Amino acid sequence: MTALTRDQVRVSRRISMVLRHRPESAGLTLDANGWVPVTELLTALRLTRAELDEIVEKNDKSRFAIARRDDGADWIRASQGHSRRVGVDLDLPPAEPPAVLYHGTPRENLGSIMRHGLRPRSRHHVHLSQDVPTALVVGRRRSADVVVLEVHAAAMAAAGHVFHRSDNGVWLTAVVAPAYLSPKPTNQ
Repeated sequence: MTALTRDQVRVSRRISMVLRHRPESAGLTLDANGWVPVTELLTALRLTRAELDEIVEKNDKSRFAIARRDDGADWIRASQGHSRRVGVDLDLPPAEPPAVLYHGTPRENLGSIMRHGLRPRSRHHVHLSQDVPTALVVGRRRSADVVVLEVHAAAMAAAGHVFHRSDNGVWLTAVVAPAYLSPKPTNQ
């Protein structure tokens, strides 16, 4: 996969902001599941279809999904990460998680997380990674000093907690209590 140019990264961030947090800022209205017609997004953000397709294709995190509806129109949405203020239901089916998932976070958050657990804060779900390298990348978005937490997902599922897996492989759940967390030693 070829990396995005700086300009494409800027546009990708704008698309993410619009589709995840502030559709009204571009004059858009998402449907109940977070979708908007591609033609409306293109018009609102003054993009060509070729520009959008290249950004979607090159995005290393597969942040966006495009689907063709029965009428032949293409629709787009963010794969996950929506703010609570954007009332969408991604309509993801429950999924059986692997035994362990991971969450990367700045080390300074560790004390609070071990007392209160992982909470979605302003988002719909807590986001979890399938592997340690991905969790490190996610944690490093906010700090160079990162700790990775093991999330005992199978034990959570056995206790009735529901997991979902987004189109781009991110695992989602409502909350993770401290009892299901343990710091994982990593070679950073």
